[in-house]
Amino acid sequence: MRSTAVAVTAVSLALLVTACGGGEKSGDQGKDAGKGTGAAPSASATSAAPATSSAPAKALSAAELEKLIVEQADLPGHQVQKAKAGEIPVAAAVSADKPSCTPFAHAMSYLAPGKPAASAHRKAIEVPKTEGKTASPEDALGALAAPVTGVALASYDGQGAQEAFASMKTAGTDCAGGFTLIGGGERTKISRIAPEPVTAGEEALAWTVTTDVEGRPWITKVVVFRQGNTLASFSTLSFGGTVKALPKAVLTAQAAKLG
Repeated sequence: MRSTAVAVTAVSLALLVTACGGGEKSGDQGKDAGKGTGAAPSASATSAAPATSSAPAKALSAAELEKLIVEQADLPGHQVQKAKAGEIPVAAAVSADKPSCTPFAHAMSYLAPGKPAASAHRKAIEVPKTEGKTASPEDALGALAAPVTGVALASYDGQGAQEAFASMKTAGTDCAGGFTLIGGGERTKISRIAPEPVTAGEEALAWTVTTDVEGRPWITKVVVFRQGNTLASFSTLSFGGTVKALPKAVLTAQAAKLG
């Protein structure tokens, strides 16, 4: 698993390396602190709803975002943890070989795209059901393969949230055939990103991401949705190598928390 984690990228898999740990201290998005709100019915990955014309509100503070991001009580069946500062890279340290793909690289790496005024972060680990039985070695392996979703909730000044969302939409088109994610001292080959339908906030996008890990496909999911001047982004991965579905429970809980 160590070699796989290194191959995929130390940035993205920091979520998984600490997935079995207890609660931790929250961290800022590199030097970009972030905070946000968001939720409501939305558009699909292939056709996002147009941005609203109402004047954007002033960005929320990090303290306000901490009250709006999903917590343990919001997600039964998950272990929700605050992120360690070391799990959140400096935005400038994560990029892509194609400039238009950098927002997508950020979303994959526990960072809100664009230039948020403030942000908050959580990771939600899906807890396998054991039906009251003592966990077997197989159960333990299943727990390691459980989906882990990194959540970044960010708030922006002006039209920053709309611009960040638009950059993700552009990346979904420009980078569909793949790109190289640069971060954590590694270069990770993303071979394909494919849109998925999703509904959340005023506008939403979702993708299945295929990463080339030592010649084998590693399947993850990325979702973003915008509500006003807040952007919520989600990156879901697993040590099992394949995430089969969008993190709907996490998306629904976050949307409800912000609604």
